[in-house]
Amino acid sequence: MDDLLQIAGKHFRSRLIVGTGKYRDFEETRRAVEASGAEIVTVAVRRVNITARDRENLLDYLDPKRFHILPNTAGCYTADEAVRIARLAREAGAGNWVKLEVIGDEKTLFPDVAATIEAARILVREGFAVLPYINDDPVAAKKLEEIGCVAVMPLAAPIGSGLGIRNPYNLMIILEQSRVPVIVDAGVGTASDAAVAMELGCDAVLMNTAIAGAQNPILMAEAMKLAVEAGRKAYLAGRIPKKLYATASSPIEGVIGR
Repeated sequence: MDDLLQIAGKHFRSRLIVGTGKYRDFEETRRAVEASGAEIVTVAVRRVNITARDRENLLDYLDPKRFHILPNTAGCYTADEAVRIARLAREAGAGNWVKLEVIGDEKTLFPDVAATIEAARILVREGFAVLPYINDDPVAAKKLEEIGCVAVMPLAAPIGSGLGIRNPYNLMIILEQSRVPVIVDAGVGTASDAAVAMELGCDAVLMNTAIAGAQNPILMAEAMKLAVEAGRKAYLAGRIPKKLYATASSPIEGVIGR
């Protein structure tokens, strides 16, 4: 049985989405992406070259025919900035998908929810497939879905913190109410964090620093791939209920002497 991730009418086998920042060079980026098995690769348009063909370009290492390149608006602090970057990416041939980030605070990198909603409304109206980065806020997630965003991307913890999922209960509420894919974005530190997100029922996980910042990024990329796959399978299989008291692993009916 195929278990595919579906976003805006496109299907993907991998439920791991990876970023492309913080690597030593484009070659290491390529090797990590390959090891992760990711099919969607997000790129910060303001920081990574995907438009100028006269100098080293990430797309020389990651073939857009093989990987779905997802431009993002990282580094934008206003709705106007984010909209402008999304339009620039589309004009440069990066397509009409955009991971929308509008940061509200330089220290925590938490999103500016009001500005994110404002930018999302404009971009959806202009035909973009918008995947917004937001807090683990069920109200914001619902509003963005109603606007027409094709997915919602609640954070697990602050960007690059590696703290793992801080509030699984908010994610569970978002999952319960959402009719678009829920992709955990930011805060994953190690493979078990990714597995937990998938076991909760999230549709996918996006990460960058957890892989790029590892001592061995290629090995960590492989670990994340396996964790996402294991978490998804555990979710589909259905875990046993938690109980206060022990239950014998072997049946006790018919045991001699009882």
